[in-house]
Amino acid sequence: MKWLILIISLTFGSLACSSQDDADTVITNGNPPSGGGVDKNPDPDAEYAILFIGNSLTYTNNLPTLVESLAADNGVAVSTTMEAKPNYAIVDHWQDGAVQRLIRSGQYDFVVIQQGPSSQNDGYEMLVNDGKQYARLCEQYNAKLAYFMVWPSRAYYHTFNGVITNYTLGAEANNAILCPVGQVWKDHFDRTNDFSYYGPDQFHPSLEGSRVAAKVILSSLGIL
Repeated sequence: MKWLILIISLTFGSLACSSQDDADTVITNGNPPSGGGVDKNPDPDAEYAILFIGNSLTYTNNLPTLVESLAADNGVAVSTTMEAKPNYAIVDHWQDGAVQRLIRSGQYDFVVIQQGPSSQNDGYEMLVNDGKQYARLCEQYNAKLAYFMVWPSRAYYHTFNGVITNYTLGAEANNAILCPVGQVWKDHFDRTNDFSYYGPDQFHPSLEGSRVAAKVILSSLGIL
């Protein structure tokens, strides 16, 4: 069902060189995926199915389709499903019940969860405790849970370290993969003083910021 023969030969070029370097640095030099790591030599003939669960930080620029396109550019088949609503936390999705039905379908290799910046204690509690419910269900249906680490708005830049810490701890607590997009963004900002990964409202991602997120997610999952 999940493993099909694929013959695609395209050239990777959808990211600017600086963005690609940013995405690669955190994977190779720091903050690797949690949960025991993933296969960094994936089967090029595999097809992967990913369920994205989140809010506007996921559906802005349609991040799942960027993930599919970037994977295809590198000769890998990825299909995605998105369950994302404005201002939703992972507990809100769980209470709605749709995500449980999707996970129970058994069709997903990875379930990628995301909520708001979560730099405070309540965000930490949700990432750890509500994330545990996702982890148990994913394990039951042979999917690997992953945390899409996000970022604060520029107005709350001082909370960035709290975002990074809480997402990291949430992933570790639930033996999940960490997709450290927020860490990549912060490293880029601190090094270059270039904030172009933010969109006009200085919170939601620009297209470039979403493309960086797609690269980090695929690398963290071991697909690229």
